[in-house]
Amino acid sequence: MSDDTIRLVTIGRIVRRRRRLLTLLVVTGALVGYGTSVLLPPRYTTSASVLLPGAWEERELRTQAEIATSSVVLDRVAAALGRPAVDAAGLRERVGAEATEGNIVRISGTAGTPEGAQRLADEVAEEFVAFATRVVGDDTDPEAASRTEALRRLVTRTDRRITELADAAGTGKSVESVQTRTELAKLRTSLQEAVEKLEQAAPASGKANMVVMGPAARPSGEAPPTRTQLVAAGALLFFLLAVVGHLAAARVSRRPRTEPEITAALGSVLLGTVDVPGDRAAYRREGRGPWALFRRLLGVDVRWDLPVPRASGDEAGRRIRYRRVIARLRDVLPAPRRLLVVVPDGDGIARRAAAELLAEAEGASASGGNPRLRVVEVAVSEPLVPDHDGESGALVVLSAGSWTAGELSGISEACADAGHEVVGIVLAGPVRARPTRSAGPARPAAPALTVDDTTGVPG
Repeated sequence: MSDDTIRLVTIGRIVRRRRRLLTLLVVTGALVGYGTSVLLPPRYTTSASVLLPGAWEERELRTQAEIATSSVVLDRVAAALGRPAVDAAGLRERVGAEATEGNIVRISGTAGTPEGAQRLADEVAEEFVAFATRVVGDDTDPEAASRTEALRRLVTRTDRRITELADAAGTGKSVESVQTRTELAKLRTSLQEAVEKLEQAAPASGKANMVVMGPAARPSGEAPPTRTQLVAAGALLFFLLAVVGHLAAARVSRRPRTEPEITAALGSVLLGTVDVPGDRAAYRREGRGPWALFRRLLGVDVRWDLPVPRASGDEAGRRIRYRRVIARLRDVLPAPRRLLVVVPDGDGIARRAAAELLAEAEGASASGGNPRLRVVEVAVSEPLVPDHDGESGALVVLSAGSWTAGELSGISEACADAGHEVVGIVLAGPVRARPTRSAGPARPAAPALTVDDTTGVPG
């Protein structure tokens, strides 16, 4: 995979070609999420609101919210709930408080049942109001209260004195007496207004009257994450991990795909490319055993990042490619032109291409000069090529993008160890076959290759 920007079509290709594996991983993630929900007990959350009358600054509201979750309040809540073993530290994780608009402190409680959450929130709100009211009452200055009471008594005496002065000013028949009584009445009114303002501004006159705005509502559903959310999150997480894993594996892949990379890994020249009719399933790795069956069931035996097979020409056009390869072999091989065709084990495309080459060489042998081919399959994990037996060299037939550079180098070294020089490389690729049309004399069908399990030599 190149370093180009990952596009949606790449994600779509992964989903389309790895749908079985992705389905299995999504189901596994959902089961993991369900198991997590079983281990985590259900949680229910509700809240109660406390109104703080009067004028409050924002920092004062934040202070009140911190008081609501303080250890003093929570210890009282634990005692009121009849849980002496549960201290403030245990309740702190289940209780929260925040200051909202309108001088309201919202207190939330979380428990394992709806009734428990409702009771916890109501109890915290009541204990918070009781504690805050008591603190405000205890903070009242006794001397200030006594001075206020003395001032009130002084105002009362002054009011009586004003009444006496008004009576002494006469009955109001003269202008002077009327003015005096009017001034004394204004003085009495001013004193009464001052006393009323003093009482309104008394300490804790408004901030001590906190009100719980009704009981907390009983929660109707679990608090997140719910079981459904955990199941969905597990499925989505496994799906994303699978997609990211595919992209990462493709980006770090070092499988040669281009002709220069393959020829450099094998240390030889490219003699040509041939087409093998088939679809993407032709890329499937052949194998035996339970692991190969498991890979086939999951659909991972075919690489997802390989290109879609292109449309090919007719049968005549494909045969021309094979004939050109045979012609190039005649030019590079000395007499008697015997050649060993090496195919990587499990490469179905290369095996079919080698069979076509063998059929083409045998079908045109009457014209003379065609090389005699012997096909062997070599395991890429431990490559072992038959010893030299009169062959003029080795021809490697493989499909592009299926093998790493190290595996190709191992095949080249195995050929050298057996005394075979790699005279050329043939790349095979699947194509979507079109309806065939008659072109030239009929050719015998490609013979099936049978490989000796011990020597790797076809019978």
